[in-house]
Amino acid sequence: MYRLNAKEKENLPDSRLWFRDGAIASWPICFGYIPIGLALGVLANQAGIPAWAVTMMSILVFAGSAQFICVAMLAAGASIWSIIFTTFVVNLRHFLMSSAVAVHLSGLRRLFLSFFAYGITDESFAVNMTHFRKGKWGPLRAITVNQLANLAWVMSTTCGALVGQFIPTGAFGTDYALTAMFLALLLFQLHNAVYILTGLTALGIAVVWYLFIPGDSYIIGSSISAATLGFFFKRYREKHK
Repeated sequence: MYRLNAKEKENLPDSRLWFRDGAIASWPICFGYIPIGLALGVLANQAGIPAWAVTMMSILVFAGSAQFICVAMLAAGASIWSIIFTTFVVNLRHFLMSSAVAVHLSGLRRLFLSFFAYGITDESFAVNMTHFRKGKWGPLRAITVNQLANLAWVMSTTCGALVGQFIPTGAFGTDYALTAMFLALLLFQLHNAVYILTGLTALGIAVVWYLFIPGDSYIIGSSISAATLGFFFKRYREKHK
């Protein structure tokens, strides 16, 4: 039986409200995953991927963009190694997110960190980091966000695969749902001029990188470049206040 250590129990003075707080914070992600997961299931069904394989992909991979890419490449007849390499490059951003959230998870056991790392997505990362900055947010609340989002994603993709033949592609705006979710998450991060400038810098670098450098490296390249420039700009502002 898994037992919490002292660091993992740090939020328990609030009784057992850590699960409630995590569930409240995760519900927008969970509801947002429903149309996206259904859309993925529909695409996977049309690509000839069985429902059980879609379920296992969601459990083992749990990365929406990588799964969409994988399904599209399978439908196009791409090789296994090209799919692995492409999805690996796309998911390199998880190294950045893990590094950022690790500051708030020091002192935890590896087993807990493994479960937490498994559940990190763009959406759960954005929600947890927002709450970590506000304070009164700990690892139990954060991992609740991760795992409830995981459950919603697995269920949604499975349902989409099972009933995919009855749902036309693009119905109910499912083709735009992923983009809309990322835009909403971005707005939550724009706290001041530094964040706005960093976001605009990332946008500019990503566009230029995409136009002149082939492949998907623009995702990780623009993220690292903009974050570095934003860091130095923030330090510059702090020194000249």
